Amino acid sequence: MAPGNQKKALITGITGQDGSYLAEFLLGKGYEVHGVIRRSSTFNTQRIEHLYEDFHKKDAKLFLHYGDLSDSSRLTTLLQTVAPDEVYNLAAQSHVRVSFDEPEHTGNTTGLGSIRLLEAIRLLGLECRFYQASSSEMFGATPPPQNEETVFYPRSPYGAAKLYSHWVTKNYREGYGMFATSGILFNHESPRRGETFVTRKITRAVARIAAGVQDTLYLGNLDAIRDWGYAPEYVQAMWMMLQADEPDDFVIATGTKYSVEDFLGFAFEHAGLDWKKYVKFDERYLRPTEVDALVGDRSKAERVLGWAPKVLTPELARIMVDADQQILEHEGQPWTDRPFRGTEGS
Repeated sequence: MAPGNQKKALITGITGQDGSYLAEFLLGKGYEVHGVIRRSSTFNTQRIEHLYEDFHKKDAKLFLHYGDLSDSSRLTTLLQTVAPDEVYNLAAQSHVRVSFDEPEHTGNTTGLGSIRLLEAIRLLGLECRFYQASSSEMFGATPPPQNEETVFYPRSPYGAAKLYSHWVTKNYREGYGMFATSGILFNHESPRRGETFVTRKITRAVARIAAGVQDTLYLGNLDAIRDWGYAPEYVQAMWMMLQADEPDDFVIATGTKYSVEDFLGFAFEHAGLDWKKYVKFDERYLRPTEVDALVGDRSKAERVLGWAPKVLTPELARIMVDADQQILEHEGQPWTDRPFRGTEGS
């Protein structure tokens, strides 16, 4: 543990939606946070710019390191150098539709990346706690509600890669006695969600249509049923899993079900618009194999961890529309939502 009983956390995928919220949450808890980022010719750290301070400062608590889940030697070096108390593996090729176009890349990062981390931790003999970001997409074609005992039936290269990571995490826990846990998170969204994901694509379009800078939104399957929650609440669940007495796997979900069409209605109605006037179908957004319904049963997480969601889908849609309107108003200027402001990460 870091000096003065300050915990250290290593986050892969720190520049993503979940990674940025988790970093913000852990910093509020007093952690020293280390993030793994991929080298790029352009900056891709917009989601954490409000958190970053020059590492030369004496009281700096956030440090970024170049690395990639496909490079086991680099991951081993980082783990040895940082010696974290907690490791959160959030990095992935995370877009389900794109995984059909890039199946090999998805398998190499989303699947094999986890075992590279787990094996490095094992070989180094680190006594750290490990969190694996599993996904409801592992359930795929299995009918809801889905819980920790539900049979997996992934319907995409992404879901299959996540399932591999899920099982090797369980194997390292049982085989080597590692504190390795998986959070089976159902869909969780926010203003920091990538713009190609359907919820953010919708709320961004609402803001732009209301402002008169866009007139059409193209979407695929509107009948898909999902269990959408609020990402800042879900990263708190990740942390709670690593504070538990024993490692285990947990479904994190709201337990509510809404279709893409429902989400459209909530978002457009919040801006005083009728979605049917603006939305057009585009078959290119359909998946080769669709997942009809994902709805989680969070009973175990509520019983063991004491975790329960506060924000449900209708409010989530309103939060995201409001944020996208703010982003549009501040176009060309830095702006980010601050869900943990004034809470100290509690």
